[in-house]
Amino acid sequence: MPSSTAQHSSSASGSSSSTAPGAASPAIREILASAARGEELSFEQAHLLATSTGADLAALIAAADQFRRETCGDTITYIVNRNINFTNVCFVGCSFCGFGHGPNAPDAYSHSLEDIVAKARAAWNVGASEVCIQGGLPRDLDGYFYRDILRAIKRALPAMHIHAFSPMEISYGVEKTGLPLRDYLRMLKDEGLGSIPGTAAEILDDRIRKQLSPNKLPVARWVEIITAAHETGIRTTSTMMYGHVEEPADWVRHIQLLRGIQKRTGGFTEFVPLGFIHDKTRLFRIGGARPGAAREEHLRVHALARVLLHGAIPNIQVSWVKLGLDLSLDCFAAGANDFGGTLMEESISKSAGATFGEYVSPEEFRARIRSIGRAPAERSTTYAIRNRFESEAVSASATAQPRPQLAPAESRVAHPQGS
Repeated sequence: MPSSTAQHSSSASGSSSSTAPGAASPAIREILASAARGEELSFEQAHLLATSTGADLAALIAAADQFRRETCGDTITYIVNRNINFTNVCFVGCSFCGFGHGPNAPDAYSHSLEDIVAKARAAWNVGASEVCIQGGLPRDLDGYFYRDILRAIKRALPAMHIHAFSPMEISYGVEKTGLPLRDYLRMLKDEGLGSIPGTAAEILDDRIRKQLSPNKLPVARWVEIITAAHETGIRTTSTMMYGHVEEPADWVRHIQLLRGIQKRTGGFTEFVPLGFIHDKTRLFRIGGARPGAAREEHLRVHALARVLLHGAIPNIQVSWVKLGLDLSLDCFAAGANDFGGTLMEESISKSAGATFGEYVSPEEFRARIRSIGRAPAERSTTYAIRNRFESEAVSASATAQPRPQLAPAESRVAHPQGS
């Protein structure tokens, strides 16, 4: 692990005497000045930033870091949470996913409500304030099963925040129950749904979505569900998957669409760039995708997001599962301010070939954050600060903590055969 702020700051920006931000082109300097004045950038201006290299990229990263400092200060937050992927049975067939299985696959699984509650209780017992619940889409799913998950967890753990069900899952629940969208959302909220992950976004362009997953919900439906959730009082995250078949212009349109939604609703808590994990995906093997993003692209995307969302979405989260911890630290010098969650178990990225582990302890998060001279803080799902750790003693180096024993031996229920 790098041991100094300077080491990470210089590696993140690539800055030197020849690539200092002041050496950027006049066009880039003017675009960044416009953003600093609070002006909303045009597509053409944003696209210049999205394709920047050399001194122009260094200027973009420096501006993103300054905007982050103005918005969030020098605190880097994280949340103690647990992922619960309750089934890997799924008919959708996304080409970028290695997680979904057919119902008769040898390693297909579905957790019972008792299993799900046991996992949530084990997480609560080691300090988690949130469970993040998502799963595949089995053909024979009961549309009220999502409600039943919420009800079961809340009965056992009334204070646990439940961050659950992507827009794709919400749409599927609406289809299965026949309820109007807003009635379905109100039902879930009444049963304890605290917030919704803004996943199933990938790239919000129907042309690209047809390449990635023809069965995925179209852009208009994703926007409708997210907007309805916000208007129902349910906050959501927002995401973008990059590093596959998309181009920088697609990043710009995607991020500007999110900014537009945020201007209308104010319901996004954060934006999370998700680097494509290619190793075990059909999209890479036969779909023509590139093998994920290079390091410079990761930095560019995080910095671009901070600049384009400045004054709209305040928090930019790194996905340490996708990036690894060292590259995540570099992105904290390129506009990011949040480390995400401890997770405790992570199945979806791992199934696609991610190799950066399933769990990071709060102690390691704090040590890593201090290694770059920043202040760690534990947050809630909606970014209320739960604990600050300015005075905590720090060891000389961050070392991984043993994985906690989170639950008794799993009891998996074979999923009923679907059509």
